Amino acid sequence: MLGGVSIKDIAREAGVSHSTVSRALRNSPLVNCETAERIQKLARHMGYSPDTIARSLVTGKTNTIGVVVTSIVDPFVAGIVQAIESQASQQGYTVILASSAAQPVREMEAVRMLREKRIDGIIVTSSRVGSLYANVLDQLGIPIVLINTHAEGGTQYTYSVTIDNEHGGYTATKHLIAQGHERIAYIAGSDRHSDDIGRMAGYRRALAEADVEFDNALILRGDGTAEGGRCILEQLLTLPGRPSAVFCYNDLTAIGVMSRARELGLFVPNDIAVVGFDDIPFSSLMWPTLTTIAQPIERMGSCAVDMMMQLLKQRGDGGVHNQVLQGYLVDRAST
Repeated sequence: MLGGVSIKDIAREAGVSHSTVSRALRNSPLVNCETAERIQKLARHMGYSPDTIARSLVTGKTNTIGVVVTSIVDPFVAGIVQAIESQASQQGYTVILASSAAQPVREMEAVRMLREKRIDGIIVTSSRVGSLYANVLDQLGIPIVLINTHAEGGTQYTYSVTIDNEHGGYTATKHLIAQGHERIAYIAGSDRHSDDIGRMAGYRRALAEADVEFDNALILRGDGTAEGGRCILEQLLTLPGRPSAVFCYNDLTAIGVMSRARELGLFVPNDIAVVGFDDIPFSSLMWPTLTTIAQPIERMGSCAVDMMMQLLKQRGDGGVHNQVLQGYLVDRAST
């Protein structure tokens, strides 16, 4: 690095070989603690900054993880990224963020772009590419961890951390049934993604278990946004058999439903009960507060990083397994 302090400069000042300085800066046990501490203190005083590019050429590693997200404005995604960054930092890794706008092609382009930057591994949230481009992901030859998407096909490099979406959908619907509701609508996500399929399966299982007839007219597809929830509520209210409760694909959809209900003069939960999914911070700040299925956001992010660290150490199949975590009901005022 032009004009910067080099290891040779530190070695000259410390009166030791440059290999000793290199070992000391890596905390190698080959250098005694007193000497290592003296060299590290001197390096800080001289303003030494390691040349990460040169080091990566030697080690083949950049100590960088790429993270691809569907949207940077989704509070759930923001929470996941924060957890990933915190855990990665503790492991000595930095994070590069890319957004796909929930488009599979753009997501795949983002993955390829990060690979070209020689990152060590990639974490993808709510991925659309897991099942579409499994072979391509494997050809990239680096560990990839999907969050909230199942890694299918048992590929060598791709693994996943997911929540039990069916259990979440079942728990949400069972809660509404326990409140006496039978006409329960489900506002789905923007496409038939694995998490949406799981939540709907849980919804249907809870209805069947309670001998409540499934009505396909009560399934409407949203887009995962608050505005989408607002629009879908108006459609639900025009149905001949108007629902008394609605289970939403995510909290943003539920917030939109509640907002539009209030504008139309409807009271939540008296006129319509609402359950969301995620437990984003806004859920507890709404009025009424939102009943939801909480995802363990921090644990999901840290689990994805821990899995990535295992994969980087092992470079192949060495006992790493897909992780499925459990969500739980947060019972608030909207039901």
